[in-house]
Amino acid sequence: MGKFAQRSTEKELMDDLNCSGEELEQTLRELKTINRWLGGNDVTTSGLAQIFERYPQDSYTVADIGCGGGDMIRVMDDWAKSLKKDINFTGIDANRNIIDLAKVRLADLPKVAWKVQNVFDSEFSEDKVDISTCTLFTHHFTDSELVGLLKSLQAKSRLGIVINDLHRHWFAYGSIKFLTRLFSKSPMVRHDACLSVLRSFSRSDWERILNRAGIVDFSISWNWAFRWQVNVIF
Repeated sequence: MGKFAQRSTEKELMDDLNCSGEELEQTLRELKTINRWLGGNDVTTSGLAQIFERYPQDSYTVADIGCGGGDMIRVMDDWAKSLKKDINFTGIDANRNIIDLAKVRLADLPKVAWKVQNVFDSEFSEDKVDISTCTLFTHHFTDSELVGLLKSLQAKSRLGIVINDLHRHWFAYGSIKFLTRLFSKSPMVRHDACLSVLRSFSRSDWERILNRAGIVDFSISWNWAFRWQVNVIF
């Protein structure tokens, strides 16, 4: 189907690393609500569970790449506490304004470390962690950029990588367009939510990108609501 045949390369408004202020805060609030409504957070936690099963340890270090306002770190922390798992989190984002908001929103989690860092900076891979997670982050990049990102994540992560991102599909596009037109007060959300679907992935997209990055041992599974879980366990 036409515009769903391949990934869009149009940039989202949120790709502007200088975006800030009330519009950014409204956007983050609405995205948190949308993700809670539609589900999909357990795509990340179930990926972590698979790595924990392969590599049982007393504690783990997890870097959430493109952490945004920290919503996924909150979800992972609540999940870990429910299982009595000890995880030390690092939230990494290239937008300093977003990191500043995340620090406030997760002020009750003092063990979380925060870094303003671009994933393509040379020092990104130098600070090792056990696991890197990316939730609704990878669709912001072109295929060639993702090849570089995946190689950096391989170098950064000792045990594995968990990716949770959207499935490019006409029904997902139509649904999010309807929901955001009906409920969203944020121009950024109304613009970016639909574009996120167009920038996202088919299964064959992921297979091609992973192979180009030299990753041959991976699993890809489809989850509701139109999410892919890409798990790489070393």
